[in-house]
Amino acid sequence: MILRASSPCLLLLLCLLSATASFGQKIKKRQIKKIITGSAVNADHFTGFALYDLGKNKMIFEQDAHKYFTPASNTKILTLYTCLNMLGDSIPGLRYIERKDSLIFWGTGDPAFLHTTLKSLKAYELLKNSRKKLFYAAGNYSGNFYGRGWPYGDYDSYYQAEISALPLQDNVAIISADDQGELHISPSYLKIYLKQDPSFHPDEYTVSRDLSSNVFRYPAGKAPKGFKQEIPWKTSDELTLALLADTLKRPLGMLKMTMPDSARTLYSASSDSVYRRLMLPSDNFVAEQLLLVCSSTLPGPLSTQQAIRYSKEKFMKDLPDEPQWADGSGLSRQNLFTPATMIALLRKLREKAGDEQRLFNMMPAGGLTGTLRTAYKTDNGKAFVWAKTGSLSNVHNQSGYLITRKGKRLIYSYMNNNYTRPTAEIRAEMVRVMTEIHNRY
Repeated sequence: MILRASSPCLLLLLCLLSATASFGQKIKKRQIKKIITGSAVNADHFTGFALYDLGKNKMIFEQDAHKYFTPASNTKILTLYTCLNMLGDSIPGLRYIERKDSLIFWGTGDPAFLHTTLKSLKAYELLKNSRKKLFYAAGNYSGNFYGRGWPYGDYDSYYQAEISALPLQDNVAIISADDQGELHISPSYLKIYLKQDPSFHPDEYTVSRDLSSNVFRYPAGKAPKGFKQEIPWKTSDELTLALLADTLKRPLGMLKMTMPDSARTLYSASSDSVYRRLMLPSDNFVAEQLLLVCSSTLPGPLSTQQAIRYSKEKFMKDLPDEPQWADGSGLSRQNLFTPATMIALLRKLREKAGDEQRLFNMMPAGGLTGTLRTAYKTDNGKAFVWAKTGSLSNVHNQSGYLITRKGKRLIYSYMNNNYTRPTAEIRAEMVRVMTEIHNRY
């Protein structure tokens, strides 16, 4: 029998061949196991791995997926999921009441307020334009200026800004040199604390803040051309009041007052813009402050631990392994999660986001944006990985989403702890493995 192009038999044969080819491309457990266990890099430290098929709703392969690992900034996935459940489309920026000739306001922990990138001005405009006397109601944050388990040795590192009820300009001072080598500090109010110290002789030009005060010391001589450094300042209610008064160019008072239920809420930045800042550059300051914002929607003072307890109880009871969750950013080594739990959270996050593209816009995209911009190469200009990285010394992880060349949608969690080789080698191996899975299937 001769089969013509339009023959039903030929069409049926083509369909059968297509189905067979498609079946032959399914991802098999033994194939993924060979990729993971065959890696010499994976073999010399603690490696946890899990790969989940969204189309089939089943786990493809697990290696130590129920063992606990230090997640580092993978913790921000929990923070983001909590925010999507507890906050609306805009971030609560201030709570306030008006009484006679006074406007009294409370902080919500909003990280966007006068943030150097997010630049939310709504709270500023409310306070600046009010004709009433302004009073900051302090004392509504019940926690420490650091998260649980944070290292004090990193106190003047840019990535460890202190936590506060009313943060301003990222809670970080920016110190830079002009063309003449003279130092300047922003906010300019802090210039009274910028001190030259002839006895300070660092190996290379740097500025150092005292551990318990806002004295910023720099060595004698001119600063190198292009010098710039970011150092968290030591927070206090008094400094917050002074910085805000200096910014508003008007006097403010401070009082201790329990916020009444009738207090109004001023909303600031769009939530998704803040979430992008949380996830793409992996902003620790935004992460910590967002958990305070979540707690501002609950009764009582602002509390990171209250937000964590509430989120675990209300939104995470069905996780395969209960997370040991200490902070919002992942700076704490008290955080311990399993790859299986990360897979479950990423499934829940995708469902809560409602729109895949919305979620992908918040996540670093391999070869294009955020912390994965230089890690991966794109596939003909398109990203195929959207994932959160997590790094501390001897810790490097990735957890996120992958779309293969055949269009399969996968979730993965790849966690590496206690390695001694350079982190660049760990990163390169993760990229190699995930790229191979993308290319083969």
